[in-house]
Amino acid sequence: MLRSFEKRPEHLQALDRVKAWTRARFKLAEDVPILVSEVACGLPGCPPLETVIAFWTQTDTRHHFKVFKRLEEVVADDLPPTWMKNALIALDGDGLECC
Repeated sequence: MLRSFEKRPEHLQALDRVKAWTRARFKLAEDVPILVSEVACGLPGCPPLETVIAFWTQTDTRHHFKVFKRLEEVVADDLPPTWMKNALIALDGDGLECC
C-alpha cells in the first residue's frame, strides 16, 4: 500500500477519512483502489495546495476530481454528488494537472 511522505497523524487520518467518504459516496467496493493526494500548484490562480482524488471502477476506467483545499481541510460535502460519478471519468489524455 502506498503511503504519503507526510507522517503526521492528522494528515494520515485525513487521508483515511477522505478515502472512506469517497468509497461511501460512490458506493465503491472494498477492493476498488482509491488514490488521495495533496499536491502543490504553482500556476497563477491555483490554490497553493489542493487535494486530488482518483478511483478506478473497471479495468481501465479512472474517475478523478479535485478539491481546492488542503487535505486536512476537506469535508464530506466537498466531494461531488453521487450522480456525478460518470462525469468524473477521465478521458484519454486527461491528466491530473493543475487547474
